[in-house]
Amino acid sequence: MIARMWHGKVLKEKSEKYHGYLLETGLKDYAEVEGNQGVKLLKRDEDVITHFYTWSYWDSYDSIKKFAGEDYEKARYYEDDKKFLLEFEPFVTHYEVLNHKQT
Repeated sequence: MIARMWHGKVLKEKSEKYHGYLLETGLKDYAEVEGNQGVKLLKRDEDVITHFYTWSYWDSYDSIKKFAGEDYEKARYYEDDKKFLLEFEPFVTHYEVLNHKQT
């Protein structure tokens, strides 16, 4: 299993709307790709900034490419991200999952 981590920062005052936007775009799209094994969405407030992290889980790099394209290490953004995000990190990070236990 491969874990894909993406990070984005928004102003705290926009975090609730951005949360909804993430559910309607990226998280919805993850679920529609064959090979996606789930996603976790994390949030952390830091002063006036809110950090969002998505951890999506995939059965292979080929499955990730179905979502992200051939250059799968590049972050994938949506048109309206520019209304929320303070910066556009160019890359995501991938990890091999060595242990995964659900309770």
